[in-house]
Amino acid sequence: MSGAVHLATEADFHRLDALVSAFHAEMQIASSPEKRADALIPLLNGSPYGSAYLIGPRRAPVGYLVVTFSWSVEFAGMDAAIDEIYVRPSVRRRGMASSALHNICQALENSGITAFHLTVERDNPASQKFYEKAGFKRRDQFALMCRLKR
Repeated sequence: MSGAVHLATEADFHRLDALVSAFHAEMQIASSPEKRADALIPLLNGSPYGSAYLIGPRRAPVGYLVVTFSWSVEFAGMDAAIDEIYVRPSVRRRGMASSALHNICQALENSGITAFHLTVERDNPASQKFYEKAGFKRRDQFALMCRLKR
C-alpha cells in the first residue's frame, strides 16, 4: 500500500471525518461531529488557511494529513504546520505516513513554503524519532504556548 496523497474535497467529508474521529479517540482529544465539521468543511471548500489530504486510495483512505499556513518573519515567508497526521493502526509501520509526509513537504516546498512545524508529545519517543527521520528538529529553546478562545 502506498503513501500517495490526494487533496480532500467536500465529497470526501465522511471518509475524512471518520479518520479524524478515530485519531481524536486514540489521542483522547475532545471531539464532536459538529466540532469536526466546523474544522474540516472550510478546508475541504478551499480555505486559504489550510488543506486536508487523504493518504492511500481515495475511495478507501487509510489515513489523512492536515496542513495549515501562516506567515513567518523569522523564516522569511509562508510557513506551514502539520496540524494532524494519522494512519489507521492496522496498516502502520509500512512507510505510508513517511511517504505522505515527504510528498506533502516536497510539494509545498516547491510552492514556496519556507519552513514546516509540528507538535509532538514529549512522552512519545517513537513519534519524535519518526519526525526526526523526516527532517524535523526539536527547538528546545522554545515552548509551545496556547491561548484558547474563552
